Amino acid sequence: METKISHYYLIVDLEATYCNNGTIPRHEMEIIEIGAVMLNRETWEIDSEFQQFIQPVRHQQLTSFCTELTSIRQQDVDEAPKFLEAISRFKEWIYSFPNHIFCSWGNYDKKQFIQDCAYHNFSYPFISEHINIKEEFSEYLGVSKKFGMAQALTELGIELKGTHHRGIDDARNIATIYKQIKTKKLS
Repeated sequence: METKISHYYLIVDLEATYCNNGTIPRHEMEIIEIGAVMLNRETWEIDSEFQQFIQPVRHQQLTSFCTELTSIRQQDVDEAPKFLEAISRFKEWIYSFPNHIFCSWGNYDKKQFIQDCAYHNFSYPFISEHINIKEEFSEYLGVSKKFGMAQALTELGIELKGTHHRGIDDARNIATIYKQIKTKKLS
């Protein structure tokens, strides 16, 4: 009996050390949460999830803006592993799923991974192409406007689940959007 290899969309959403007053330059932002889901390309169900807080090293104290935006507490990151341990766990998880394609809402997540991997001298963990679901959503609607993830859910008549700007919840919501646009295209 031949075993069929599953193919997955690896949908990732990152949260980072944000500030709204310029005290943390863009090039010094660090990932503080990886939220990811494996969306099965055959069943359109989430087969597995990954969530990991990460302890920042450049700007160790979260700004009040960051905490208010993400609901991630200082204690969450203080008790978390540093980047190298966290990204190693993440890499081990993603490579337990064959033939995955890295996807995110926009290009921010890809750029942040590249930046953090370079800073920590860790090889970029994705060997696949990158799909920008934000762009695909605009193409699906036939518009040039770029939607935020929450706006896209509203546009589709889908309720946002969980906490907006929490990596794992946003990854789940992005998976819901992608399932909707991909299955509508196919039907």
